[in-house]
Amino acid sequence: MKHYQRWLAIGLAALLIGCVAAWYATRQIRANQTPAKPVAATNQAPPVDERLLQVANQLNAQADVPDEQALSREAVQLADHELDQAFASALREAAQSRPPTSGPLKQLSDTVAQWSTQLAVDQDRIAALTKRAASNNAAADQLELAKAQLALDQDELMDAQQDLARQGGDQHAKLERSLQEHETAQQAAQPQKTPTPPPTGTLAEQVRAWIALEDRKREVDDAKKQAAVHAANLGKEHDALEALFTHKPVPSAATPPAASNDDSDASDSADADQEDTATMIARLQHLSDQKKSLADLDQRIQDSQQLAETYTKWGAVLDTRERGVLHLLLSSFAVVLAILLATVLVDGLVRRAFESYSQPRRVHHMRLMATLAVDLIAVFLIVLVIFGPPSQLSTIIGLATAGLTVALRDFIVAFFGWFALMGRNGIRVGDWVEIRGVSGEVVEIGILKTVVLEMGDWGSTGLPTGRKVAFVNSFAIEGHYFNFSTAGQWLWDELQVSLPATADPYRLSQRIRELVERATEKDAHEAEQDWQRVTHDESVRPFSAKPLVDLRPSVNGLDVIVRYITHAPQRYAVKSHLFEAIVELLHKSGSAEEPARQATSPA
Repeated sequence: MKHYQRWLAIGLAALLIGCVAAWYATRQIRANQTPAKPVAATNQAPPVDERLLQVANQLNAQADVPDEQALSREAVQLADHELDQAFASALREAAQSRPPTSGPLKQLSDTVAQWSTQLAVDQDRIAALTKRAASNNAAADQLELAKAQLALDQDELMDAQQDLARQGGDQHAKLERSLQEHETAQQAAQPQKTPTPPPTGTLAEQVRAWIALEDRKREVDDAKKQAAVHAANLGKEHDALEALFTHKPVPSAATPPAASNDDSDASDSADADQEDTATMIARLQHLSDQKKSLADLDQRIQDSQQLAETYTKWGAVLDTRERGVLHLLLSSFAVVLAILLATVLVDGLVRRAFESYSQPRRVHHMRLMATLAVDLIAVFLIVLVIFGPPSQLSTIIGLATAGLTVALRDFIVAFFGWFALMGRNGIRVGDWVEIRGVSGEVVEIGILKTVVLEMGDWGSTGLPTGRKVAFVNSFAIEGHYFNFSTAGQWLWDELQVSLPATADPYRLSQRIRELVERATEKDAHEAEQDWQRVTHDESVRPFSAKPLVDLRPSVNGLDVIVRYITHAPQRYAVKSHLFEAIVELLHKSGSAEEPARQATSPA
């Protein structure tokens, strides 16, 4: 194992030990998660602040475990109760508000008051005419006219009220409409489906769970701060309102005036007493409304504080769940680190195992393939830990098979080509073949490729060149090859001899033929037998392996061309032997003819 690999293995082992220790420390915690949704902000500001309830409803939709669901329901109830108290206080304050004293709102308020007074007059008149209509026909006609006038005045009053509300002068009507919309929305709201926490069995799901819980914790913390700030603002409002009571004297019953003999003074005193009593009643009613507002503020402050405490408890639940996700993350990281550590150790063992073998080049390739196989297995296992097994396994297998079929087409064809080569008309180890212009002897027939020892060209000597040529077996299906069909690998070879001009060509050619026949008689006989054995089931004419001699004129005289059969591997040796014998024959023939020419020459 190399130096850097040793340090890498030590680092991975340390990380693995740390993950296992942290995983053991968090073994008592479980966690599930759902993606948290961002809190939506409203664009329109309602008369009463409804943000506490909106945030509570949004967080309630995300609660996916029983502990969170109980806290979310409590938060919704507290926020809804606080909103109801806010509407009650706002409606009471709007009822006590005085109409504007100037401007367009003053005119609209006066118009509403006039039409309200007119509406009361119309109703009194209709009541009087109703009593008279039973005995007087004219009164009956007037009653119908009065009802029509009442309907018209009601439309005018409604139009004036809407104009006043649109200009912001009728706060009470605006609050009532907002309260009605809130109650309608509460009644029309359908019960939300309880979200189910998805599994967290893979590293990717655990990372998503961690991020989602962090986002939800941030939302709950923001909601807690919002509730606390709201409670503080209500507390300031409560203190300011309560300070008014400490500076205002509480009115008491009026002291009866002293007796007087003057009748006019007595009458004025009675009117003043009556006015003081009405003022006192109005002030007392105002003080009573303020006391109710103080009580409502106390209740709203309490609801806001309880809401903040509820969010605090919710945050604690989320912390617990986050520690559970941390436990799962540590276990997944520990598995990944264990796989990496095992990969490093196995790679080191593979390198050490191949160091004892000879043939460095072959060992290098084998070690590379083994290391690559180990790394691929490690990557596959890590992908399973991160993403888990695929859900659509059959579809993925089908697509992968189709992709591999296209990518490995040549290998598949080569594999089936191996069966074709091993068949009846295939080739065997030791056969003399010609494949795609390369001739040689078959030395290996593998599942994917065939190896041939190159033996040169047919027109050359046919000796081994020392090179091995490998062919993919697909040529057996897609292309063609040449193979000797006999066991002896017979082939026709030829040699050419130029005869001297002074020699008898016919006698020399005959003697050369006899010489070749004697030298190749055994090979010719064996070739005929092999040929008959190969073609015994086919309609093929008898084969003769005797040498053939042909005389051809040339520039220097005549050439003798001899064709004979021989073993392909022994082709060069046979040809050399024949040339040696023919040269000796020609030498003897020339030595015998020289004395004859001298004897017949003139003196």
